[in-house]
Amino acid sequence: MSAAEETPQTPDETAQTRDDPAEAAPRELRFAYVPGVTPGKWVRRWEERMPDVPLHSFMSEDGAQLAVLREGAADLSFVRLPVEREGLNVIPLYEEQPVVVAPKGHEISVFEEVALADLSKETFLDVADLGGPEMALQVVASGAGLVILPMSVARHYNVKDTVARKLTGAATTEIALAWPSGSTDEVIEEFIGIVRGRTAASSRQPSAQQEKPKREPKPDRRGPAVKKPKVAQRYAPNPDKGRGKGSRKKGKR
Repeated sequence: MSAAEETPQTPDETAQTRDDPAEAAPRELRFAYVPGVTPGKWVRRWEERMPDVPLHSFMSEDGAQLAVLREGAADLSFVRLPVEREGLNVIPLYEEQPVVVAPKGHEISVFEEVALADLSKETFLDVADLGGPEMALQVVASGAGLVILPMSVARHYNVKDTVARKLTGAATTEIALAWPSGSTDEVIEEFIGIVRGRTAASSRQPSAQQEKPKREPKPDRRGPAVKKPKVAQRYAPNPDKGRGKGSRKKGKR
């Protein structure tokens, strides 16, 4: 029979092929992260614990940190708070150190740390109005003003002709892990546990809850136990045995 004359599959056969696990796409995990987040340590731990599940990551700008979840481009996203939490699970992770960034040669460069109250006469630029951190830092380098950023973001872009110093008295930002409500499964739970610092043996890790194969008992190489025959006692027990010195009364000589 030629290829053109092959019998078409029945609806039941088609459904069986579609539902066959061997034909289904392999499970993988995708996550996004905003600039300033360094996910390398979590990726390494994932590869050690879950080598059979590919992990894909990509950077998303702050303005798209939720869009990647709404559109299905990522299963999870490291976001910078605050965010709209409707329809999402959000776990705060850590706070970021704020810095003030000024053009090179500015007087803040002689200090290791600067208080926000001491910069009241300075001109601060709005990062969002300038199109994001990278463009804002370019404007700062031109001498137009100063900006406040998380330290990790300033280091990530590292624009030439700028200087950054720790800033006290300013509001901090916070990094969180977010994912759509109702989409949690064992793979996502495993990643959440890794990010939160759970060990591979933690009872809360799905990978640790999998039943391990039982080991078969080792063969007894000693053979059957043989009882030794009782030996008749040849001498009467010593009445002084076990007593302290001089415990036996002596008669008069």
